[in-house]
Amino acid sequence: MLKTKLNVLTLRKEPLPTVIFHEPEAIELCTTTPLMKTRTHTGCKVTYLGKVSTTGMQFLSGCTEKPVIELWKKHTLTREDVYPANALLEIRPFQVWLHHLDLKGEATVHMDTFQVARIAYCTADHNISPNIFAWVYREINDDLSYQMDCHAVECESKLEAKKLAHAMMEAFKKTFHSMKSDGRIHRNSSSEEVSHEFESDDG
Repeated sequence: MLKTKLNVLTLRKEPLPTVIFHEPEAIELCTTTPLMKTRTHTGCKVTYLGKVSTTGMQFLSGCTEKPVIELWKKHTLTREDVYPANALLEIRPFQVWLHHLDLKGEATVHMDTFQVARIAYCTADHNISPNIFAWVYREINDDLSYQMDCHAVECESKLEAKKLAHAMMEAFKKTFHSMKSDGRIHRNSSSEEVSHEFESDDG
């Protein structure tokens, strides 16, 4: 009888360590739930000059010169003084985000999104100002027709404009390789053949 009672007592004590080990796990899960952080945007502060429609399908060196001059003249006519940056340009692997800033220089909820695959041309080489970075974007309308728009931003320096051109090139390469692996681009195409329309001159 004594041996049987001892065995019963031992069996009753076995579940206790299991309860002890589960308690810290429950506390850990509770501490990870209330995480709310304010999102910060990374990118280059620019002055968005606007967009203008452009014609043609072949985009060669100098094709953005005329649209940029038009945008620049409109901008200088409406600008009373040296206006601070009004946007934040963020170039990502598959998308380009243009965050519009308020008068305090903080990002608003208004944001324009550009698909990298629809960017036909970009350059930081403009005679009117070396600080301007521009890109030609294929905008699809509601009726599925499309138009080519030239967008332009003024950077704080020539170096910043060049950096944006290089960043756009890298984003395009990643997008191209992803589309090629998905079969959306012919296997015999190369990134060099498709990306010849992207200009990022260092001169």
